[in-house]
Amino acid sequence: MSQPKDISQLGENEIIQKKREKILNLRSLNVNPYANDKKPEMSVSDFIRKYKDVPQEVLAETGKEEKHALAGRLMSLRVMGKLAFGHIKETLEKVQVVFSKDFMGEEFDSVKKNFDAGDIVWVKGEAYVTRTGELSLLATEAALLTKNIRPLPEKFHGLTDKETRYRQRYVDLIMNDDVKTTFYKRIKIIAFIRKFMTENGFLEVETPMMHPLVSGAAAKPFITHHNALDMPLYMRIAPELYLKRLLVGGMGKVFEINRSFRNEGMDLTHNPEFTMMEFYWPYADFEDMMNFTEELISSLALEVNGTTECPYDDKMIDFKRPWRRLTIRDSLVEYGAVSSKEDLESVEILLNACKKNGVDISELKNASKYKLMMELFDAVVEHQLIQPTFITEYPSENSPLARKNDLNPEYTDRYELFAAGKELANAFSEQNDPESQFKAFEQQVEAKKAGDDEAVDMDLDFIRALEYGMPPAAGEGIGIDRLVMFVTNSPSIRDVLLFPQMRIEK
Repeated sequence: MSQPKDISQLGENEIIQKKREKILNLRSLNVNPYANDKKPEMSVSDFIRKYKDVPQEVLAETGKEEKHALAGRLMSLRVMGKLAFGHIKETLEKVQVVFSKDFMGEEFDSVKKNFDAGDIVWVKGEAYVTRTGELSLLATEAALLTKNIRPLPEKFHGLTDKETRYRQRYVDLIMNDDVKTTFYKRIKIIAFIRKFMTENGFLEVETPMMHPLVSGAAAKPFITHHNALDMPLYMRIAPELYLKRLLVGGMGKVFEINRSFRNEGMDLTHNPEFTMMEFYWPYADFEDMMNFTEELISSLALEVNGTTECPYDDKMIDFKRPWRRLTIRDSLVEYGAVSSKEDLESVEILLNACKKNGVDISELKNASKYKLMMELFDAVVEHQLIQPTFITEYPSENSPLARKNDLNPEYTDRYELFAAGKELANAFSEQNDPESQFKAFEQQVEAKKAGDDEAVDMDLDFIRALEYGMPPAAGEGIGIDRLVMFVTNSPSIRDVLLFPQMRIEK
């Protein structure tokens, strides 16, 4: 039986074994296969930028005058007698490296014997352009910095299995430049938001991630235990009540970008650990917040993509201002959940509408009209809100931390922002009346006693803070992960999280 010509023709286990043998051989020769004694003098991208537009004939004359040391991952290596051709990659850029026996002498034999695709290498040499017109580095020196053991995914099919890509994100980033580009955009998005907020007078703060009480939003918390204090703690659902305490303390306009945690299901738009920004603006109301949010997100899309239009799935979302504003009651009529606003006053009509639209009403027999309205909104309206839309005037019953509307206290000065059928932000004029807030907490306590595991706890310290006086204010939470999804046209939240939550690998 004929032997394989090179390592790439072996099976994965055989390749790993061959590479381990190379490591043992290098160590036997006192060569460190994980060296840290060679440093690049310029990046691959800087090398390309410096020479990409230099004519071939000019480079042939001047290229020998200067040598450059580069480092990166060797993505390919093809040996042809006394020549070898490879590409080294750093971030998104890669450049060809030509190894020649004539230029390297005995060092070429070491490259030929010990280098493999996947290794991280250091090379030094001169810039030149090959006969085919490809900018290259003609190596005069080379050194192994990190010996790769596991073979990279096959060149033409790459790493395509979603489960493997999420679980082995490090390989995904090596092989798929579009994935790396998504995360570079995510970094740019968050940096832009920070700059925008600070330029508009907001101070970035940090608040606790472990709370003694369940607070901030309607969601099921993760529970842990602090041994030294012998007490339960809850991973924060939202930072809201701590940020409002800062308003009481006179900190002014504040924001926080950080993790929150919700012990709920996972789907295309939900991960148990997620990034959000919450910000609070003294002496502003929810109308101010709508205008500010429009400016923030439309400016962000323009900065990152060069346009306010963002393709998403099979839709084109345009974040150009102004955005549509619609009350929740008007939306239920307009999108066909009920025939008229009068229908919204009838629990019987709402129950029938819920049943007609596929809502499980088995546990809704004693629900209020407000609860039924929200069920209908989720079932009928939300997925139809494609272009950016502010849905306003949520029922007070569903908004325990929001300020009630002065003219109609059944509803609040609150909105949620939707795009592509998904919630992107939640905001309201804040409740700063300690008595009203206490009553809202009492209702939540009763709901929790009745079995609602998403109800918040009574926070007496927060009531005490309000009794010192919190200025009228508006606050908002924006889901950063979902925002990144829209701006990068990523169909799943796991595509914009470097390490999404996964089941334990078997």
